[in-house]
Amino acid sequence: MVGNGRVGSRGVVKPGHRFLEHMSDVYAEAWGPTLEEAYRQAALALYETLTQPGKVEPRLEKRVEARGEDLQELLYDWLEKLIILFDTEGFLARDVEVEEVGKHEGGWRLKATLRGEPYTPGKHPSGTHVKGVTYHLMEVKEQGEAKTLRFILDI
Repeated sequence: MVGNGRVGSRGVVKPGHRFLEHMSDVYAEAWGPTLEEAYRQAALALYETLTQPGKVEPRLEKRVEARGEDLQELLYDWLEKLIILFDTEGFLARDVEVEEVGKHEGGWRLKATLRGEPYTPGKHPSGTHVKGVTYHLMEVKEQGEAKTLRFILDI
């Protein structure tokens, strides 16, 4: 990972996300030094697909919890809850704070706070509508200090 912009001069993993090539859907990769940061970056990739997050004002706060038997199911549930929040309330987040990703009785749990506002035509550029997330090509890797997630958003 050194040399591709993910590891800084002090050997610390720099968080981020990018979009990979895919024939028909949105294929994203998110990473960070912790699972919390990797899952945060996955959410930011989703919101970047939906609109330009820089145009979203952090006026409202939403709490979100996701659960899964393993880290892949947790990623699926996390992204699915964000998609449902957009589909039902039009909620777009600018700031995403993942406070916890941890193993608990019965599996994994994620707790997060989102700051943003409802979608407003004219204010928020319309990006690509996301129908859902899929398990196809989904990966969760923990290699040393780097935590990397790959996932497909069904459009």
